[in-house]
Amino acid sequence: MTVRVQAFASLDALPAEADGLFATSPGLFFRRGWWRTVIECGLPPGTRPCFLLAYANHRPAALLPLRRDEAGWSTLTTPYTCVYAPLLAPDLPEHILISVFAALARFCRGRATIRLDALAEDWPALPALEHGAREAGLIVLRFAHFGNWHVNVSSLCWEAYLAARPGALRETIRRKLRRAERRDDASFSIVIGGGDLEPGIAAFEQVYARSWKDPEPFPYFNAALMREAAEAGLLRLGLWRIGSVPVAAQLWAVEADTATVLKLAHDEAFQPDSPGTVLTALMLRHLLDVERVSAIDFGRGDDAYKQGWTGQRRQRIGLLLVDPRRPAGLGVLARHALGRIRDRLLPLSSRERGHACSAAPSLPTSR
Repeated sequence: MTVRVQAFASLDALPAEADGLFATSPGLFFRRGWWRTVIECGLPPGTRPCFLLAYANHRPAALLPLRRDEAGWSTLTTPYTCVYAPLLAPDLPEHILISVFAALARFCRGRATIRLDALAEDWPALPALEHGAREAGLIVLRFAHFGNWHVNVSSLCWEAYLAARPGALRETIRRKLRRAERRDDASFSIVIGGGDLEPGIAAFEQVYARSWKDPEPFPYFNAALMREAAEAGLLRLGLWRIGSVPVAAQLWAVEADTATVLKLAHDEAFQPDSPGTVLTALMLRHLLDVERVSAIDFGRGDDAYKQGWTGQRRQRIGLLLVDPRRPAGLGVLARHALGRIRDRLLPLSSRERGHACSAAPSLPTSR
C-alpha cells in the first residue's frame, strides 16, 4: 500500500476526485459551503487555509481541512464550529486509516505542535488518528474542549417532549407561551430563504446588536452562514416580533432529521416578555410537530439553560500533537507535565488549608 499527501491552498483547487469525500461526510460542518464561509468570514488575520488530501493506493482516502499561521498548524475551526473531523472515504480498514493519519502527521511535522479541536469524543476513527500520530513520532495530548447538549426526540411530539422536561422549566414554558399567545401584537415567523432572507438577516442583526452578547469576533460570519444554509435548504431562522420590532432571533439548521441551533439572541429591552424562552419554545414546537425532527442539538458550550431543554451531554475534545524533537515541542511537554502536577497538588493543598482553618482557634468578635 502506498500513501501520499498533497496540499491545496483552497477549496477550488481541490481535484474533482475529492468530491466523494464531501458526499460521504454528511452534516453542515462538513459541507463545502461551511468551509467557504469559514475561509471568507471566519479566519483571523495572518491565517491561511490548507486542505491536505491523502491518497491510499492512489485513491482519495482522507481530507484534512487545516489553517496555518505563525504558530503552526491547527484545524480549520472557528468559535462557531460545533464538531470537526477529517473527511474520510467509507469503510477504510483500520490499518489503512492508521497509515493515512501517520502520513498526514508526518506532512505537518515541520512545526512543534499540531492542534486538532472540536472532535467528538466517540468519533470511531479517533483511536486510529492517535495511533497514526504516534507512529509518525508525535506525542498525543488530549484535552477537553467544550460540551455539546442534545436530546433524542424521535417519535416525540411537542407535548410529549414538554412532559419530559424538568417540572419548573415545563411550567415556565407553558406560562410564558400562554402569555405570549394572548398578545395581539406578537408574531412568530421562520425564514428559510427566498425574498424573506435578506430582511430576516437584517432582523437577526438588529436583535443581536440590542442583546446582552458581546460583539461578534467575525461580524460577517452569521449573515454569510445564513445565506449558505438557505442555498442548501438547511436554514431555519426563527424570529419573534412584538409589533413591528424583532425582539428575539435564533439561527437553526436542519439536516438529516437533526435540528441544530447555532446562534440565538434577544433584545434586553423586552426581557419582561421572556423573548428567548418564548422563541425557543415556538421553534421547538414547530420542529417537532411540523418537521418531525429526530434530534435537537443545542450546539457549542455548557450554558446553564441548555441542560433543561435537552438533558444529554457529550464531550468535544482536542488533541495536541507534539514533536518532542523540537525545543518548542519539549517546552509544550514540560508545561503540560507541570500543569498535571499542579492539578494533582492543588486539591491536596486546598484540603490542608481547610484542615488548618478548621483547627484555628476562633477569635472574639469586635463590636
